[in-house]
Amino acid sequence: MLEKSELDASSALLSSQLPPIPAKRYFTIGEVADLCGVRSHVLRYWEQEFAQLNPQKRRGNRRYYQHHEVVLIRKIRALLYEEGFTISGARNRLEEARSQYSLQIVTDTILSFVGA
Repeated sequence: MLEKSELDASSALLSSQLPPIPAKRYFTIGEVADLCGVRSHVLRYWEQEFAQLNPQKRRGNRRYYQHHEVVLIRKIRALLYEEGFTISGARNRLEEARSQYSLQIVTDTILSFVGA
């Protein structure tokens, strides 16, 4: 069993020190916890706080995360642990990024029609 100081040290890893995400279709909650440097109960809590985070649930209510959700969890982790955002602030920051991305897609689409 890991000591408390070892758990604190593992959760203090920077995003740049996290292991690469394997090329798999689905990840269990334990695998995601290891890949993202957080505990399983933290992932379950973040599911309640971030609407974008919605893993598939199968038999026995087991969670299966896809690659894009693992990337999202790493972004959430960086916002909370490295940049010092609150849960609410991180939620707002993700929404802003999503809005900017949507606006960029619309702009690119309009420009492609104008240039065509």
